[in-house]
Amino acid sequence: MDTTTLPPLLTAVLAAPQLGLSLGLGAIVGLIMALTGAGGGILAVPLLVFGLHLPLPQAAPTGLIAVGTAAALAAALGLRDGIVRYRAAGFMGLFGMAVAPLGVWLAARLPAPPLLLGFAALLLLVAWRSLRAAPSGDAGADATIPCRLDPAQGRLRWTGRCARTLAATGLTSGLLSGLFGVGGGFVIIPALQRVSNLDLRSIQATALAVIALVSASGVVAASASGALPWAVALPFGAGAVAALLAGRALAQRLHPKHLQRAFGLLTLAVALMMVARAFGWRLG
Repeated sequence: MDTTTLPPLLTAVLAAPQLGLSLGLGAIVGLIMALTGAGGGILAVPLLVFGLHLPLPQAAPTGLIAVGTAAALAAALGLRDGIVRYRAAGFMGLFGMAVAPLGVWLAARLPAPPLLLGFAALLLLVAWRSLRAAPSGDAGADATIPCRLDPAQGRLRWTGRCARTLAATGLTSGLLSGLFGVGGGFVIIPALQRVSNLDLRSIQATALAVIALVSASGVVAASASGALPWAVALPFGAGAVAALLAGRALAQRLHPKHLQRAFGLLTLAVALMMVARAFGWRLG
């Protein structure tokens, strides 16, 4: 193919020696996201670190390309179905978008070993949550919860505690997103389960909307600082989106509990690999 007439970025993507590998690793992330809901996002960075040997400050925003695009697609479907609490998502998203660039800035300046160990600790937390019994995701009849859905109006009744919790959740997910390239669903979903009486589908859809907003902020910040390798990020994201769409039918045939357990074990194994990497071990 003659690439001399193509835009420079597309030319760089097509000429990248690891184009096929980037597409393939992105497809793995997309498939995991299709099977687990959002779990593939936290495995995107380890795949980039071990598979493409990217340093964590470059792997994190590259992973956000796949995470953010997939989350945006899922959130759009949730908006169509009327299950995204868009005011809560926008509120959390504003705080997350404000601090995601700080996470990108810190990732570029922290030494690699403690950064890898911090990511491994995050993976261990996610693995533990996946392997234990899953919460119901419904606060039910508890009248003391601060973010309560008004069935008459179809909106959340906001209180001071509700706003503070959502703001803190947005800040935490934004910082982790910029620092490690994770979507932050493992922070957002438990927080909404704790302070609202939304059903699980609405919680997940709202969390995906926040992830899409926060990921966009992290990607923009990383691109502005020159930390985003677009020649890898674009095929990685394309592979993830294609596999996500293709894997939705497969996800309906598998038992969610088995998927959750398999994801937890996989995350645990990756966490141990990240610890080994932090102490100097190299794959390949």
